[in-house]
Amino acid sequence: MELRQLRYFVHVVELGSFTRAAADLRMVQSALSQQIARLEGELNARLLTRSAHGVSPTEAGLAFFREAQLTVRHAEQAVRAAQDARLSGTVSIGLPPTVASVLGVPLLRAMRERYPEVRVHLVESLSGYLANLLNARQLDLAVLYGSHAGHRWSVTPLLEEQMYFIQSAKQPLVGALKERISLSALQKVPLFLPSPAHGLRSFLDAAFVRARAKPQLAGEIDSLAMLMDAVDAGLGGTLQPASATRRYVDAAERFRMAEVDGAARRTSSLCSLSSEELSPAGVAARVVLAGCARDLVRSGAWLGAQPLHH
Repeated sequence: MELRQLRYFVHVVELGSFTRAAADLRMVQSALSQQIARLEGELNARLLTRSAHGVSPTEAGLAFFREAQLTVRHAEQAVRAAQDARLSGTVSIGLPPTVASVLGVPLLRAMRERYPEVRVHLVESLSGYLANLLNARQLDLAVLYGSHAGHRWSVTPLLEEQMYFIQSAKQPLVGALKERISLSALQKVPLFLPSPAHGLRSFLDAAFVRARAKPQLAGEIDSLAMLMDAVDAGLGGTLQPASATRRYVDAAERFRMAEVDGAARRTSSLCSLSSEELSPAGVAARVVLAGCARDLVRSGAWLGAQPLHH
């Protein structure tokens, strides 16, 4: 027995007509009759009698109608209560700098629209630091890079990002930069990269090993803003997703970029505390974050990114 069958039956009795009930419910009359017949079959009792004046409940139908009407009303009250209840609380979300530059504001906007009573605490930091904060329960969820199968987290692959070689437009290190460049062609180019403790660096180190190449480090900088300032000054290039330049309004004039062949695509995952530990506000934020990321990729606002469907 399904709630919709009870709703259909109550509607037929209240209107006294299959025709009017079907029109009101925007159903084909034969489909409505079939549902009522199925309900009578489950109850093994005749609930309605037809006449020239319409339909009326039998004794069994009248008894059933009173209880069914009450059940339907309780169900409608439950739906209203759920819709009226406002989720509240605080949720802490960690985003790496390149992700924050694209996702931060849309995520805040979506959370405010859907859950205005939930206070969002955003932390922008490199992936390695965010993983430590998540382990220490100082974050509810975070976007992290690489594999995290060993942690007691809930992990969902989120998206893949194409890696780019980025250099200063005014003081280029590679002349006549083409649309694509290989890691082996970058061996003699000084690069600024984050330190080995962080997800991007371990990903790039592995890519260089696969390409049988070795990067020439200009320095290690664990701050995206400072790293990009060094690149802008022409002190070295870097390997980053396209979103690394997003906070520069004149990025197209300031930097030159080329897709990196050997580095393939970097995978990011949406990681959170386990289902047992995550609060309702955390669960809601997790769903909203994943939806925002998908929307940004599909709209083309997240350059070089592709959603992962798992």
